[in-house]
Amino acid sequence: MHGKRLTGMLALPVLALLAVTVVAHGAAPARDIQGFWKTVDDKTHQPRGVVHIYQQNGQYFGKIVSSFDPREAHEVCSSCSGALHNQPIIGLVIVRDMKQNGNEFSGGTIIDPDTGEAYRCKMTLDDEGRKLNVRGYVGMALFGRTQVWTRYAPPARMRDTGGE
Repeated sequence: MHGKRLTGMLALPVLALLAVTVVAHGAAPARDIQGFWKTVDDKTHQPRGVVHIYQQNGQYFGKIVSSFDPREAHEVCSSCSGALHNQPIIGLVIVRDMKQNGNEFSGGTIIDPDTGEAYRCKMTLDDEGRKLNVRGYVGMALFGRTQVWTRYAPPARMRDTGGE
């Protein structure tokens, strides 16, 4: 009888430890921002386009691969400056040089293709990796705005976009 009670007493802590490990593992957020993300329009709050985030030489980049508005398929970034001036919006690399620092991705820039303005950028994953908080700002992150992009499963024709 003493042996059964001891076995039962040991089983409880082991089961509790196992449960905590499973819950903690299941709750761990995804840490990979690579993939396709659906963006939203700041004014209408409607889906706007799809950005493909990929890694190249240890940094992350994001390229616009499609628009939900067929009229934007042939638009160019007339407001952009330098090498991006008058480049097609579809295919435009708007996120550049992001680096992972723990759970945050920062150190790079994001371009607003509507205005051509470049902003410092930081990104964090949320909702177990299903949402990406994208903050563009000038100076300090306090002075900026955040968009929430959602993971997107694109059609097969869109998946073969590769890096730049």
